[in-house]
Amino acid sequence: MESETKSTQTNQIPWNKGKLVGQKHPLKLKDIWAIRIRLQVANNTRELALFNLAIDSKLRGCDLVQLKVNNVAPGGRIASRTMVMQQKTHRPVQFEITEQTRDALSAWINEAHLRADQYLFPSRLHDSPHLSTRQYARIVEKWVTSIGLDSAPYGTHTMRRTKATLIYRRTKNLRAVQLLLGHTKLESTVRYLGIEVDDALEIAEQTDI
Repeated sequence: MESETKSTQTNQIPWNKGKLVGQKHPLKLKDIWAIRIRLQVANNTRELALFNLAIDSKLRGCDLVQLKVNNVAPGGRIASRTMVMQQKTHRPVQFEITEQTRDALSAWINEAHLRADQYLFPSRLHDSPHLSTRQYARIVEKWVTSIGLDSAPYGTHTMRRTKATLIYRRTKNLRAVQLLLGHTKLESTVRYLGIEVDDALEIAEQTDI
């Protein structure tokens, strides 16, 4: 029995062997538009709605895939703002739905004939009522590789971080980003964005000696 245990431990491969771990990169503005245009040209209504909403909402993948139609369209009309309860923190978070995202969502809901009580992104597999986080991760990987990026540094958290990072770089308003991400502590936002390193490098680049 002991030899079997030792053998199992010896043969066990670490989960992160050969994988790049750590924070996922946010998309740059040019990357956002490159993916968006590809989806528009392909008339991929479903993924365009998913992509735009992922950027706007800044939600974790587990929260994004479980959104229902009435979360974004209470009363049958796409809202400009909405609020959802986060699974991880059990705290509500608000997010904006921009005009182009509202248009994309409306087109998708109409095309798929979705009712208010249905999941916004139903799964195409029989064993899941909505898109799974694993399926979502594969879609994100496809988006990234479609514009020539290496998928390793990107993932579902890329979508959560993208707009938050852009907002911080434009405003330097940490408190605003904290609220948008639904973080309970400002320190979490600092670590999540990795802004201490970015800001230090930016200052260094602007300092001539």
